[in-house]
Amino acid sequence: MLSKFLDPKNDIAFKKIFGTPKNKDILIHFLNDMIVFKGGKPIVEVTFLKTLQDPEAMAKKTSLVDVLCEDQDHNTYIVEMQVAQHQGFEKRAQYYAAKAYTSQMERGGIYENLKEVIFIAIANFTMFPEKAAYKSDHVIFDRENGQHDLKDFSFTFLELTKFTKTKDQLQTMIDKWAYYFKHAEATPEQEIHTIFAHDAIILRAYEELDRFHWPEDDLRAYDAVIKHEMDYQASLDFKFAKGLEKGREEGIEKGREEGIEKRNLEIAKKMLKNGLALSLIGEMTGLDEKRLSDLRAELDAESQAQSKSRS
Repeated sequence: MLSKFLDPKNDIAFKKIFGTPKNKDILIHFLNDMIVFKGGKPIVEVTFLKTLQDPEAMAKKTSLVDVLCEDQDHNTYIVEMQVAQHQGFEKRAQYYAAKAYTSQMERGGIYENLKEVIFIAIANFTMFPEKAAYKSDHVIFDRENGQHDLKDFSFTFLELTKFTKTKDQLQTMIDKWAYYFKHAEATPEQEIHTIFAHDAIILRAYEELDRFHWPEDDLRAYDAVIKHEMDYQASLDFKFAKGLEKGREEGIEKGREEGIEKRNLEIAKKMLKNGLALSLIGEMTGLDEKRLSDLRAELDAESQAQSKSRS
């Protein structure tokens, strides 16, 4: 049966919900729920900025980040949905944040007026295997005394693979957003108003996923993203399979070479015991003179040890 709700992890759906002026109230609510404002003001307004681009991305007409905006105090927010696992994604997050920070200078700013950059990522894979919590917040502290002096960068990650709460275990708004991202597509319509009875903004986010209210062009773009992700995953699976095959072949070859070497060593030992010249043994076995000299020393040592044990 065709689900009424689309998947918010899809790039097109995610940008439609969180990256358009029409739905900026959803974005503001999400940011306020995700970020721990210790003594700071909550976000009341956002302005969407042009997403960061580099020449290659511009040529492909694709943005480097999903959502880029600033609040009423001109702090910058980068919000990313990351479905496919990319090695070094945490470094990419820092790169995006640094680009957003330096771009303030490009717009005519001065150092004293540089504002905070807050990076938020929803990852559909495990980023930090050693951490049990599905949400982690990263800031810069003084290692010696724990003081938070460098306040202009912070990173928040939601790892959906670690989120295991059921609909009856949702306690915080962060729990509810994680449930939304992970299960929206599979949530029965009749359950939504029960699960999110007091969360009007998440209900709005569900309404934006109603496939029957999407224009045909948007649905085609949505399906194109799914196809691209499937093709990408298929290419990864193919590379993995080829890697396994190559590893197996290399293992067989290594085993064969080790077997030949072991056989040649046994032959060399017998020839050494019979007093044959090293040059002849080397020619017959392919072992170099140093290896044969070491082998003869080993045999002499064994012979001396056996003589002592008999006496």
